[in-house]
Order: sequence, then C-alpha cells, then structure tokens
Amino acid sequence: MTTSSYDGRALINGQRVAALDGQTFDCISPVDGRLLTQVARCGQRDVDAAVAAGRAAFEDQRWRGLAPAARKRVMIKFADQLLAHADELALMETLDMGKPIQYARSVDVNSAANCLRWYGEAVDKIYDEIAPTASTALALITREPMGVVGVIVPWNYPMIMAAWKIAPALAAGNSVVLKPSEKSPLTALRLAELALEAGIPPGVFNVVPGFGTEAGSPLALHMDVDCIAFTGSTRVGKQIHVMAGQSNLKRAWTELGGKSPNIVFADCPDLDKAVAAAVGSIFFNQGESCNAPSRLYVEASIQAQFLEKAVALAPGYVPGNPLDKATVMGAIVDQVQLNSVMRYIDLGQKEGATLLAGGQQVAPVAGGCYVQPTIFAGVTPEMTICREEIFGPVLSVLPFTDAADVVKQANASVYGLQAAVWTRDINKAHGVARALRAGTVHVNQYDEDDITVPFGGYKQSGVGRDKSLHAFDKYTETKTTWIRIDSPVQS
Repeated sequence: MTTSSYDGRALINGQRVAALDGQTFDCISPVDGRLLTQVARCGQRDVDAAVAAGRAAFEDQRWRGLAPAARKRVMIKFADQLLAHADELALMETLDMGKPIQYARSVDVNSAANCLRWYGEAVDKIYDEIAPTASTALALITREPMGVVGVIVPWNYPMIMAAWKIAPALAAGNSVVLKPSEKSPLTALRLAELALEAGIPPGVFNVVPGFGTEAGSPLALHMDVDCIAFTGSTRVGKQIHVMAGQSNLKRAWTELGGKSPNIVFADCPDLDKAVAAAVGSIFFNQGESCNAPSRLYVEASIQAQFLEKAVALAPGYVPGNPLDKATVMGAIVDQVQLNSVMRYIDLGQKEGATLLAGGQQVAPVAGGCYVQPTIFAGVTPEMTICREEIFGPVLSVLPFTDAADVVKQANASVYGLQAAVWTRDINKAHGVARALRAGTVHVNQYDEDDITVPFGGYKQSGVGRDKSLHAFDKYTETKTTWIRIDSPVQS
C-alpha cells in the first residue's frame, strides 16, 4: 500500500504540526483497504497546546471582538471556500469513510457549506433583550460567547457533524478545538485550513486528530475548556457527561444514538412512497446514521404486501464502488464496524428472525468493507436487533394491529431521536405524533430536513439541540445587567 499526498498533521494556532511526541496512526480507506496517509496521534500535550491557542485567541478578542457583521462576512467566505473545493472534499470524504461519491458531493459538502453560511447570516440578526422591569431599573439581557468550545464528532458524516457544531460556536465568537473521529479525520483538517484562508484568525479554530482515550478524554476533562459538544454513541456520551462533572463542570451537549421507529398504518396515503422511504432511509449512508428508521412497524393487514415491495427494492442498494457516480450504497467505515454489523445479522438469525434479503458480505472492490442491504421479518421486541443500535444497513420489521400498542412498542426504547407515522387520518397522525417520545416525528415522509429546525432527541439520545437558532443557546452565556435608576425623570 502507498501513502497519498493528504496531510495528516494537526492544525494548532494556524499551523500544521506533528503530534508533540511524534506518534501517528494509519488512515485506511474502507473502499479498498489502501493507506491514505498517516495522521498525527494527538495526546494530552497537543490538546493542551490547542486549548491554550484557543484561549489566547479568545482573550485578546481577535475573533469575538469583531462586530457580528464582520464575523458574518468571514463565515460566508468560509462556506464559499467549501464549495470552491467541493470535489476535493467529496473525494476525501469518500476515500476516508466509504460513502458514495455522489452523496459526499451533493449532500455532505453542500450541507456543511449551507450550515456555515446560515449561522454566519444569522449572527447579526439576533437581538438582545430588555426585561419589563419597573421604571426604577433597566435590566439588559445579553448573549456572550462561552470561551473555548471542545467539539468531538463521529465518523459517519464528518463534515456535516463538524459544521453543525463549529458553525454556531464560531459565529457566536468562541474559539473551537475539534477532535474528529480517528476513523475519518481528513476533512476536518482540511476545513481548518479553509477557515484560515477565509479569514478566521489563527488559534480560533484548531483540530487535534487522535483516539478517544488519548485526545477526546483530555479535551472533555480539560479545566480550560468551557463547553464540550459531542456526537457519537450513548456509551461514550455518558462518559463525556461524567468527565464534564469531574473537571470544571463545563457545559456538555451530547447528540447520541437512536433506534428510530417507523410506523406504517393500513390507511397510508401512498404505500409505494412509504416503502421507498423505509428502504431508502435505512440503507442511505450504509445505515450508518443515528436517525436511521431501523425499527419498521407495519400494520398486519398490509405487511405481506409491504414486505414484498421492500424486498423487491433491496437489490437496488447492493453496494458498489463508492467512487462510481452511479453507486447508491458504499462501504462500511472499517473492518471493526463491518464485523459488528455481521455479528448483529448473525444474532438476528440465531434469535429467530426471518432473513428476507441480504445478510452477506460482498466485495465490489477488493480489500474493502461491504455488506448487503439486509431485511429481517418476524422480529419481536425482545430481540437484540430490535433493541440495540446496529449502525449498519439492517432493517427489522414488526407487525402491529392497534395504534395504542404500536406507540407503546415504539416508545419502549432507551432512545428517542426520531420517529415516523404514515396515515391519511389527520387525527391519528397528530395523536400518534404527540404520543411518540422523540425529538423529531415525521408524518408521511422520512428524512426531510432543513437547517432551520432543531435536531436532537429524548431520553438516551442526548442533551441539547443542533441546528436552528436554538443551537446558539449551547455556545453562549446569558448575562443579566441590572442598572438601578434612582431618580427617574417625571414627565
């Protein structure tokens, strides 16, 4: 295997640097097993340096001291830089984590750029408040940036997940230290370079690649980090909250796992659309999406018809070479994750579920990590594949006959990220949507989305919301300034 020209060094205080101890790790492409580059394996000292750079930038106000309109202009230029380098970033994303190049280009790059632009546009349109106090006082309510924000993002949507967090954090005037997943670190490093080119000052946006225990934990435990924002597994998210409490009680915002229920009633207004959405949403991004509708509840009277249509669509998602523009399902991110997906498929069969489609590893590209789109019927609520997040292209189908019972089943999960209901009955749609314990409920569609709406979940799917104006609440402090007016002028 040969190393590519990608620069795997960290970016701290505006400079590309090796890890202070010289350690690196191999960045392997799941497309074909090639070695893409060696990446800086950052540790405590590197995190310390990045946080110190962020703190210095915050204290001298080189970024937060700019007028909101000035930060807006830079954020918009940052977004433009992503689009100007769209083909480069899309290729990097595909090689690094295996998603089809057509989606890396049309979805990931565009969504990340749109996010940066939207928060840049928003920052000079948010007004502070004056409280309705008595005439003897003037109470000002203002937002201030928190300081140094630590960001830890997952491997499934590296650019988008980073943008959801760094965009509002930077727009609000904070400094950021980003720790990308060791499975897909390359675009994060390139984003930081593009930020510098757009005019974000050195030290304001730093990237420290590395492993969770070696770079992520020091960031979450750091006494000079004011806020930690994390997207990833519920298991690690719980550890992040513990670390925040063990250190300086920093704000901790976690967007975690999901096992989203998709409920299709017999009076679904368009069965073909419901089938296409159910199949397309679970197989999109190889099923490596926290909001994937992996639990499909179909009313018993239409289940046979639904499953026949779903199984017929599955071959359209057979994995192909992610670099082929016609490919719709690519590679699993690495061998570890592929082994995990295959273990769940094996468990599903051992526990009595009926394998209707897929279930096998395939090799459209030698050396890569690929698995067929998989559909299980005959699934029961106690089965492992119905309870645990698989993070792969595996769909579990369960029948139901009663609206109250299916809502109970849907809510019987530690997660509460997203859900969907398909029905032509407006009363049923509203009633079920209100009863579902999820941060987002889709009605007669799945995955329609916009930067203007919040994203996050109930229960163990996390704390706080990404996207929309609500995200500014995560990265700003609310200050009250109470001014006493002793001698009001009489009119």
